Amino acid sequence: MRQIDDTDDRILRVLTREGRISNQALAEQAGLSPSACLRRVAALERDGVITGYRATLDPGRMGRGFVVYVGVGLSDHSKTSQQAFERAIARTREVRECHNITGTIEYLLRVECADLASYKLFHTDVLGALPQVKAITSYVVMGSSKDERA
Repeated sequence: MRQIDDTDDRILRVLTREGRISNQALAEQAGLSPSACLRRVAALERDGVITGYRATLDPGRMGRGFVVYVGVGLSDHSKTSQQAFERAIARTREVRECHNITGTIEYLLRVECADLASYKLFHTDVLGALPQVKAITSYVVMGSSKDERA
């Protein structure tokens, strides 16, 4: 496992905010020469610390500004039931994240929809229709003071 030093950490923080930054600008912000910075970024990619680059999307501008975190409890705790649930969730457009968690429920989902009416349809026609689902708890996002998802 690679040890992340302070310089790597500076590089990673900048890349998390600005994935399309030029190597020259990144080097300046990290306090390195461009060649040293490029070597470090290449090493971070090679070692699997940086796994890819992607566009950060604005759900509101895409017509999906209604964000809900959904806790899902399954009626059956078997591996087969979990796999069936995960396959069904993988086919949905609305679910942007699906996390298998510990505690009183099995899954935490991040759902993005156009509005409350479209979430109600998803809640009823998708989640509510899955035979594995026993309980659904919705947490509507009213605002986000910090969001570092890439």
